[in-house]
Amino acid sequence: MKTNKIFNKNLLSVGQRLAELREKKGFSTIKEFAERYDLPSIQYWRIEKGKANVTLRSLFKILTIHNLSFHEFFCLLVEEPSV
Repeated sequence: MKTNKIFNKNLLSVGQRLAELREKKGFSTIKEFAERYDLPSIQYWRIEKGKANVTLRSLFKILTIHNLSFHEFFCLLVEEPSV
């Protein structure tokens, strides 16, 4: 049970960081971003909200849009202050 809570918290962290990257890129809405980069908007919304278990393939595609490697992205997550 505790593992599930930790996993969900991590999914939420990934989604929040992706939302920050999207906004930094100048896209105020998920729909605009998803359409521009040919991503399924509902699925992308679910990823940003921490409601979907993002696949490595999907994450790779999204990180490529932001010119980030897996390593760089996960370092951003580690740098996130504890709440």
